Amino acid sequence: MAPDLSNYTVSDAVKNAYQAISANEAVQKALEYIKDHEEESIQQLIELTLIEAPTYHEMKRAEYMAAQYKALGLEDVTIDKNMVVYGTRKGVGNGPVVVLDGHMDTVFPEGTVKEVRREGDFLYAPGVGDDTAALVMNLAILKGMNAAGVQTDGDLIFTATPREEGMGMLGGMKDYMADHHQEVDCLIAVDGGGMNGITCQATGMRTVEVNFHGQDGHAAGMFGKIANSLNAAARAVAKIAELQVPEEPWTIFCVSNFHAGNDAGIHAIAGLTTIKYNIRSNSEEELEKLDQEIARCIQEACDEETARWGKDTITWDKKYLATAPAGEGDLFNGLCQSMYHIVENYDLDPHFSFGGCTNATWGIAHDIPSICIGRQFVPRGMNIGSTAHKLTENQYIKDYYKCAQMGMLCALMMTGTPEVKSVLK
Repeated sequence: MAPDLSNYTVSDAVKNAYQAISANEAVQKALEYIKDHEEESIQQLIELTLIEAPTYHEMKRAEYMAAQYKALGLEDVTIDKNMVVYGTRKGVGNGPVVVLDGHMDTVFPEGTVKEVRREGDFLYAPGVGDDTAALVMNLAILKGMNAAGVQTDGDLIFTATPREEGMGMLGGMKDYMADHHQEVDCLIAVDGGGMNGITCQATGMRTVEVNFHGQDGHAAGMFGKIANSLNAAARAVAKIAELQVPEEPWTIFCVSNFHAGNDAGIHAIAGLTTIKYNIRSNSEEELEKLDQEIARCIQEACDEETARWGKDTITWDKKYLATAPAGEGDLFNGLCQSMYHIVENYDLDPHFSFGGCTNATWGIAHDIPSICIGRQFVPRGMNIGSTAHKLTENQYIKDYYKCAQMGMLCALMMTGTPEVKSVLK
């Protein structure tokens, strides 16, 4: 169950740190720089959207981000073996090491983006928001800090990660954290809608392929002589469709792919049938229970199809195409409190999202304070809806600069400054 946060309060330490950091002369200059250069950021967002980056094909965008990081003075800029791009803005002390992330890939195949259309307060193009706007937002943070000479106590690492979407399954951040989690104290992922939403927990997810094996043969000549792998798969899907899952913790299932045979063998019994399914839950325990229930359905279906004909045996196997663990962050740590307070101070209504498939998942998995924040400044009372993953995708750009301001303030409260100690812990 989601906790009752009706009386959520922010500590005096967090409030005092926010007041001191936001009043700092250099920070004020950085905030003004970001605001004054908003149009530059919007033009860069248009430019970067036109560099398409389907999942597993992000290299052109990776090279662009690496060039930006180098031009903006980050140290040790790297495109690693997993196509993760990262570079470090060194701190002047021994404060926490903070990662600020956006993912590079979009869900659209190469050739989808023809133009970026600007109408009023919106940009329209596939991938313009998710998550291209986050990459540009983070670049705006870096530019503002550099222009104003903002110093941090701890290091601030900027990452641009591949393979977040679909079958990438948060893979870029998974790989980065596998290699670097011992060096990281905090993760701020940017990927979502409004800046008032704070994702601090991780939804577990498994994408699974199941293969049903039987004999093949002529549809007429072998009828009644062999069991049918496709029939077994159909029986399994029907059983899966009847499963009951809890509303709390939030849990879902979806059989999303079913394939057997081909048109050349339209009059044949398929010896191999494949289904793929996706399951998610905010509870790792419920996720495992659901996976086991689906396995039970599959075995029963194979047994029933085998018994129906009594001639041979339908067997099955499965493999996990992608997995991510469920996990819970501490809603009351310095990171969550800081972002909550920042949202309030920008005259928005903060709320926590309980669960979510974001790159923050892999920080949470390594017991690192982690959140995912948005990339659009949507004022109170305005509902623009979600267009992510649609051909009609858009990005709300009015007050886009405020997103970078808020992200920078959160990062500074985590790294600390020479004058203000980090409130991370």
